[in-house]
Amino acid sequence: MSKRKKWILIISIPVLLIVVLGGGYATYLYKKTEDTVTDSHEDIGRKNKTSALREEKVDPVEDNVSVLFIGVDNSEFRNNQKSRSDALILATFNKEDSSVKLLSIPRDSYVYVPEVNRYTKINHAHFFGGPKATIETVERFLQVPVDYYAKINFEGFIKVVNSLDGIKYDVPYELWESDSNDDKNSIHLTPGYQKLNGEEALALARTRKYDNDIARSKRQREILKKIADKATSASSVFKLGETIDAIGDNMKTNLTFDDMKNFLSYGLDENISMDTIRLDGSGGYMEDGLWYYQVNDESKQEVRTELQNHLDIQHYTESNGSPENNKNNT
Repeated sequence: MSKRKKWILIISIPVLLIVVLGGGYATYLYKKTEDTVTDSHEDIGRKNKTSALREEKVDPVEDNVSVLFIGVDNSEFRNNQKSRSDALILATFNKEDSSVKLLSIPRDSYVYVPEVNRYTKINHAHFFGGPKATIETVERFLQVPVDYYAKINFEGFIKVVNSLDGIKYDVPYELWESDSNDDKNSIHLTPGYQKLNGEEALALARTRKYDNDIARSKRQREILKKIADKATSASSVFKLGETIDAIGDNMKTNLTFDDMKNFLSYGLDENISMDTIRLDGSGGYMEDGLWYYQVNDESKQEVRTELQNHLDIQHYTESNGSPENNKNNT
């Protein structure tokens, strides 16, 4: 064998091995993800499996859609107990513009909850009726359809971050915070750019003692983006199996595996844009002695209009097709 052929063989064998292993690993990840999503699927019992603000079921391939991300504490998953939502982020996806808008809804927002027919904190909706009641509340509040939801608990969040060997973030201030088991002041962070493990990232995402709900919502969006960037980086390719395991029993969603695959076009589009929007307002105590975040009416209407335009849907009003008046459809 000539020296040239030997070098071709030496180079070709590892390349072929990488291709074979890569293909096998991709197949493994595909099957693993499919099984995880199937096990995590939860139908919340909506008529025709669609929003009260939709005339027919949507398809992420053809339609502009929305996904509500719900963060809850660990107790519900561990002990089958009711819990309040700790984080609510609504994402809307526009196919034509290849764009995504993210809205963090302050957990103490004073809103009408259809499940109990009264006004209270928006995070109470999950306690009263789980994802279904939370979705109805968000739809009534923002007058936009919530097509899908994904709920993950703190343990899942922690495991995902740890499976990626942590994330790097610029901590804005020194903080002492409880961990996921509510051990007081067990998490201590100093200001500056640093690597955070799962517990530390969760503490930073949850803390409200050092600023306000608006700043907290911004941090949550930034931390989620850091996690997404790390998960899709080349350095994390062979950690994805562990990341999928981390999600496992810690997630519930009405997305099917096919639905999730249909969102792939957004992830593959290099020109995709992602904008964050916010609800302005102010906080204070009310007659019941509780602190609430009162969303400014003008800001609420601006956000409603922006989301409705992004989804390219009819501009609903609270007396025109709202979930409150169409509750028989859910």
